[in-house]
Amino acid sequence: MPMRNYSVPREKVVLAGLITPDMDKSLFEEDMHEMEQLCTTAGATVVATFRQHRERIATGTYLGWGKLKEIKAMMQSNGATTLVIDAHLAPGQIKTIENTVRGKVIDRGQLILDIFAMHARTAEARLQVELAQLRTLYPRLTHAWTHFSQQVGGIGTLGPGEKQLEVDRRLVQNKITDLKRKLSKIEDGRTIQRGGRDAIFKAALIGYTNVGKSSLFNALCNSSAAVDDKLFATLDTATRRAWIPGAGIIVVSDTVGLLRKLPHHLVASFRSTLGEVSEAHLLLLVMDASSVWIEQQMKTVEQVLADLQAESIARLVIFNKIDLVDDPFRRKQLSIAWPDALFVSAFNKDDVALMKSAVAEAVVRFTNERRRDDLILRTTKIVINDDR
Repeated sequence: MPMRNYSVPREKVVLAGLITPDMDKSLFEEDMHEMEQLCTTAGATVVATFRQHRERIATGTYLGWGKLKEIKAMMQSNGATTLVIDAHLAPGQIKTIENTVRGKVIDRGQLILDIFAMHARTAEARLQVELAQLRTLYPRLTHAWTHFSQQVGGIGTLGPGEKQLEVDRRLVQNKITDLKRKLSKIEDGRTIQRGGRDAIFKAALIGYTNVGKSSLFNALCNSSAAVDDKLFATLDTATRRAWIPGAGIIVVSDTVGLLRKLPHHLVASFRSTLGEVSEAHLLLLVMDASSVWIEQQMKTVEQVLADLQAESIARLVIFNKIDLVDDPFRRKQLSIAWPDALFVSAFNKDDVALMKSAVAEAVVRFTNERRRDDLILRTTKIVINDDR
């Protein structure tokens, strides 16, 4: 997939969201805050933000006509060319909104995909992004040729637009199949690599995006993985060996950050990247101690673990960025709510030593349990053979 050149002036955008009576207001505000961060990460400047309260979503336009006209005026007065909407829009909705505001319309899924395309570095990440982009494009092809399909009609006839639509669909499906095949080969190679590490204890860092997983990864492994204060700064799973005092050598993996309301096809495309989670003996579940949306983010992580069937894997909850929490009352609240968690800063040597000590305890506990299970298995076999 060709690399894009992002050395261009920051694009001015207007951000909009819709809240209905059945929605949680705090979650809505969290999503809007995330959308602002996503826009910044994508290289855009948010010049205005609109929040509309409606009883229900407008079928054809998502937002109400009056609000769209207000947004159009704001875009024209501020020189904004793009409207970003916190929703997953249907192709027909995007087309209608674009015609109304006279500008480009981007939904949440498209914005995230654009950021993924910017940050994809390895061949696997680029293939995954391309697969997700094609899965986004496919349903929109239905609306791409409607101006041709009206030329002829009737039973037993097929207009030139419909022919072109079928050609495009076939090309996209063939490309999707090809990408899946290439990703499958990469996954097979990774499975072989994992098999070679079966005898080594494996830990995986998992958590919301931008909570500092890569910083903790670097601290654990004395590594230099890319660290950036942006959403989705890491797309590729990094795996390193780490020496843990009291436990020896283990393998640590840093996985892609999570986010609420990710498009299903995007999650499916990156499923293989999260495979390290299912293979881990210990999950280092990282949270941002300074975030005001800890509970909502934890629910997102728990849902992903459930989807990966990884709920039963041992875990260690780590609250990173505790140095950013100045309020002692807030610190006390966190310690009471999460009594078994560690509260650390990835840049504090004593905190890192504490974290390594907790990991060592988990390794020793796992090793002892495995020895016990092996002993029980051997003893059972001896008893069975004696009975014979």
